[in-house]
Amino acid sequence: MEDDARFIANLKLDFDPDALRNKYNQERDRRIRVDGNAQYVEVSGKFRHFTDDPYVESGFTRAPLTDEVDVVVIGGGFGGLLAGARFREAGIKDVRIIESGGDFGGTWYWNRYPGAQCDIESYCYLPLVEELGYMPKEKYSFAPEIYEHSQRIAKHYQLYDNACFQTRVTELRWDGDAARWIVSTDRGDAMRARFVVMATGPLNRPKLPAIAGIEDFEGHTFHTSRWDYSYTGGNHSGGLTKLSDKRVAVIGTGATAIQCVPFVGEYARQLYVFQRTPSSVDLRGNKPTDPAWAKTLKPGWQRARRENFNNIFAGVPVEEDLVSDGWTDIFRNLGVGIIGNAEKKTQKVAPQSPSQMALMAEVVDFQKMNGIRSRVDQTVTDPATAEALKPWYRQFCKRPTFNDEYLPTFNRPNVKLIDTSATQGVERITRTGIVANGVEYPVDCIIFATGFEVGTAYTRRAGFEVVGIGGETLTDHWAKGLQTFHGFSSHGFPNCFILGPSQNGFSVNLTAVLDDQSQHIGYIIKEVMTRGFRYSQPSKEAEKEWVAEIKRLAVMTTDFLSNCTPGYYNNEGHLQAEAGLIAGAYAPGINAFNALMAKWREKGDLEGLELS
Repeated sequence: MEDDARFIANLKLDFDPDALRNKYNQERDRRIRVDGNAQYVEVSGKFRHFTDDPYVESGFTRAPLTDEVDVVVIGGGFGGLLAGARFREAGIKDVRIIESGGDFGGTWYWNRYPGAQCDIESYCYLPLVEELGYMPKEKYSFAPEIYEHSQRIAKHYQLYDNACFQTRVTELRWDGDAARWIVSTDRGDAMRARFVVMATGPLNRPKLPAIAGIEDFEGHTFHTSRWDYSYTGGNHSGGLTKLSDKRVAVIGTGATAIQCVPFVGEYARQLYVFQRTPSSVDLRGNKPTDPAWAKTLKPGWQRARRENFNNIFAGVPVEEDLVSDGWTDIFRNLGVGIIGNAEKKTQKVAPQSPSQMALMAEVVDFQKMNGIRSRVDQTVTDPATAEALKPWYRQFCKRPTFNDEYLPTFNRPNVKLIDTSATQGVERITRTGIVANGVEYPVDCIIFATGFEVGTAYTRRAGFEVVGIGGETLTDHWAKGLQTFHGFSSHGFPNCFILGPSQNGFSVNLTAVLDDQSQHIGYIIKEVMTRGFRYSQPSKEAEKEWVAEIKRLAVMTTDFLSNCTPGYYNNEGHLQAEAGLIAGAYAPGINAFNALMAKWREKGDLEGLELS
């Protein structure tokens, strides 16, 4: 302890780490709600219209399907697209993708709000660009380009040929006699599949705040993932001219609001932004792709780039930061061990113990967030508004955002920030407005920028139940937390795979996760088929051992997240080892996880799987 104290003292910081730590804890504690994820209402029943598809014409019908395919993939976002692509490359041809929307794209099919843009650089994020010979237009792609790339992948790998759009799966049920899954849908389908892959993603089901009176509002409402341009006018690039005589409320200040608020603020007669917890808003600095740079890239450049990004994010030393943006900045500073003081001098320091390394990470984080808060002061003219917009938490407690227009929007005379942290959110909604801090704000329209369900039960988020051997449901099997083998499958649910973040490698660059997972699952499916087995499933012992390993490694992650402000990363502050988006992930990181899976495949014996 004395050594750690001397270590901190030697840094000669221009701030007090203890004071910041206490401030962070105070801000966290006053935001934790006892209802956790119950603070969100399920979009069903009277709220079902919030999931309607505004991008297709009504009246679509087709005959029910009762045929059989080798593989059914549920979800047509990048998870489903990568599964289809990598399965085809592995020689698995009979693949059908089922998607609730009217086309491929997933998140980028639904999210067409003004300003929608990926916050991970496009050269890492857009998958299969090398395979398709495509180079993104800018460092950070906007939604239309990403949506078009989704269609490009589907056409290239002929995934449209057997796809079912505007179709929601309602149940998966295992037929043990036939060793097939019966896939039931809202179109009356009862198709059969030898394998099923659930690629429904963590960001697919809109969530609404369970605010008293939410159903009483008589004005116009919509969720950002179903943006209503018929009401606002304009398109993704702006021009929301129909809002010129409207009083608009945006509820939520996460990544979506950061992008759409500047457009609404530009055109609305009056905009109220209701905030409970401010986002960390860093510089975006987008720029067009340099053709000369693109010509220098050698084969394999995309995988090398995304693995470099993942290594930096996991704290693994690298010779060069290939991405060099706001995501890698904090880790880059930590890696070189440079601390800046008040005189803008720098000094190299060398932590001598794990505890000093942890202190170093915290100090660099404090400095980064001090810079984020300083940027608010430099940008927002009203002191009270600026103070409310400052985030008081570690940078990766919530997904950081990057935008150059959001903060200046609050200097507009027609835009007002309503901070609701004192009452842990909006108090209630009336027929004509929103009540916060005891004041009613009359509005014509409420836009819910409240994100997607992440911490709720998997089957609720997916929208269907999975019924395995002996009638056991996946809901029951996971009642006390995730129970998987390598995060991909569970005992009692043969030939059934989960694609996406679970008890496996995690990265903020989700497409990298989905790509490597698709290749791994494709390997298992191909091996089961070519070796002549009816099905595979994890053994109880393998599942138990993997869950224990995840929990053993999760100590540092859960300790970090438990000190964070509430959000979907830490299950709204109600953290267990397997709850939240990243709490149950493989702690050493995605590259380490992929290396582990590569060794597993190289052994060739499908260790941990029961083969029938």
